[in-house]
Amino acid sequence: MKPSDWDEKYREAPERLWSAGPNMFVADRLAHHTPGRGVDLACGEGRNAVWLAERGWEMTGVDFSEVALERARQMSSDVEWVLADVQEWEPADQVDLVLIAYLQLVPEELEMVVRRAATWLAPDGELFLIGHDRNNLEHGHGGPTREEVLWDLNLIREWMGGLQILEAQRVRRPVETPDGTRVAIDTLVRARNR
Repeated sequence: MKPSDWDEKYREAPERLWSAGPNMFVADRLAHHTPGRGVDLACGEGRNAVWLAERGWEMTGVDFSEVALERARQMSSDVEWVLADVQEWEPADQVDLVLIAYLQLVPEELEMVVRRAATWLAPDGELFLIGHDRNNLEHGHGGPTREEVLWDLNLIREWMGGLQILEAQRVRRPVETPDGTRVAIDTLVRARNR
């Protein structure tokens, strides 16, 4: 999707397209990390970047949707919000965390972003990836219906190069719907620069 498509998608949402709180796996896995410098790529309305900044992280949130970033700015002025394409942007210095949450790109483009992001990590820095798993299409709830932008756990593991894999699995995420709680299937990969 183009930036204008995402702008329209955000405009159609009366308040927020996503929840104001952080992703459950981000909150669970990063709650006790020592704060440092972090980047949230494709940050959308900024929920994860804001949550991390509230915990002492020096965060930069990057997205190509002006509408999403305007909403992010309304949530917090403690994050540096950058309007840019994550396929082209890069930080000026090394960072301690790169978070990529639910980025919807075809595998070749996603691989490029992930491999570039890994090179930004300071020693002991973490690459944290969470996205809609390919299995979600048939066995989960919600998420994109275009299979080519769904994540493949085994493929993403291969992109970790020399990083130490801390966690690589499919995880189940509860989703509240008018018909009750449903379950989405996500890919979760965390790796450290050793």
